[in-house]
Amino acid sequence: MANLSAPSSTSLALRAEGLNVYYGPTLAVRDVNLDIPTRDIVAFIGPSGCGKSTVLRCFNRMNDLIPSCRVEGRVTFHGQDIYSKQVDAVSLRRRIGMVFQKANPFSQSIYENVAWGARINGYQGDMDELVETSLRKAAVWDEVKDKLRESGLSLSGGQQQRLCIARAISIQPDIILMDEPCSALDPISTIKVEETMQQLKADYTIIIVTHNMQQASRVSDRTAFFNAEATNRGGKVGFLVEYDRTEVIFNNPQEQYTRDYVSGRFG
Repeated sequence: MANLSAPSSTSLALRAEGLNVYYGPTLAVRDVNLDIPTRDIVAFIGPSGCGKSTVLRCFNRMNDLIPSCRVEGRVTFHGQDIYSKQVDAVSLRRRIGMVFQKANPFSQSIYENVAWGARINGYQGDMDELVETSLRKAAVWDEVKDKLRESGLSLSGGQQQRLCIARAISIQPDIILMDEPCSALDPISTIKVEETMQQLKADYTIIIVTHNMQQASRVSDRTAFFNAEATNRGGKVGFLVEYDRTEVIFNNPQEQYTRDYVSGRFG
């Protein structure tokens, strides 16, 4: 299967059109349409079970790893349909990296945590330089530079999460997906990760799922608010309520659902 071609100069990194996600026969998320501009930070907010993480995982086809999951509609990455039979999902995930809710460094050294992905992807440059650059971009170099041969598991939770960001950066993606990256971190570590995101925005498009509305308002350029409604089968289906610049979503939303959520009336 073909790899993705290099991104064009378009200002749009991702587009979802008529996106529906099913688990078996059950519709989990319906009719999502949104555009993700290049080098913006976009936050997905909404109550639990509204499909935020499900939509996020559509963007690098992580849902392919769930046998019962089926995706309908169209998702394009710099204009290319990522669900085309010609697109290799592994190649796609090199271009659209992911940082998970729980930091998951390898038990190997800090150095190998960063170098491993680049090495298996055939990186031919100066590995020491790549490791240092990735750790610097993830704002953790000064804290680990003297212990690169120690296990990644020896770091604090916040350092581990930034190490995972460095690992994602090392394979030189275009987009970084972050699924609740600060939910297990203390406030100081959370601030460091948020500062890291702001620095990364110069080079990467970032999409973050967060339950923390204050975090979304602090770090993002645009915010998508998702909600869920009950179905006649007793379950619920997620849907996109409103998507706009972050200051609009939090200060002047157009939809009543959004106004109720950001004002704390439910959630």
